[in-house]
Amino acid sequence: MAPRILLARHGQTEWSLLGRHTGRTDIPLLEEGRRGAKLLGERLHRAPWSGLESVEVRTSPLVRASETCALAGFAERATEWDALMEWDYGAYEGMSAGAIWADRPDWFIWRDGVPVGSPLAKTRGETLAELGARADEVVEWARSADRDVLVFAHGHILRVLGARWLGMDPSFAARIRLDPTSLSVLGWAYGEPALDRWNDTGHMEQ
Repeated sequence: MAPRILLARHGQTEWSLLGRHTGRTDIPLLEEGRRGAKLLGERLHRAPWSGLESVEVRTSPLVRASETCALAGFAERATEWDALMEWDYGAYEGMSAGAIWADRPDWFIWRDGVPVGSPLAKTRGETLAELGARADEVVEWARSADRDVLVFAHGHILRVLGARWLGMDPSFAARIRLDPTSLSVLGWAYGEPALDRWNDTGHMEQ
């Protein structure tokens, strides 16, 4: 069996609901986010997933991802991994796109990135290339053994992970959006990396 990556984006938070860039700030889940995480877990414990007994599980250490992992029923099997943390937005942490456009009307994160090394930021910021390198590390790990993996992480890192799985530039992530508590599967088609499933939120319709 060729290895696949199952991607679970964390549940809804106050900042994700408001469209604020949430990188390294440890924002907890809203009640809606906790409900979504439980529904995702129920789905993964039904056929055809049936609890994913042989799958290796890793999660971002940030609470919105690790709590989603726990509420979905995978905490005891999960290992925290810093490579799965969200993009470090530096000086743009906590800002909405609208607030950034007030100063940079043509700003587009997937082209222009975020300020790196700004003295106004609590963290240094991270280039898109650096984010892509972290995604490559996850892809290399996932393909290193004959087993599937399940990761709980964040919207932008997971989108870049999808792009790099396909062999595309990290900026391709602009074209593959992800909703909170979505399920995606990166697999294979005719021996080439493929998207088996993307941004599936069917469990949220219950």
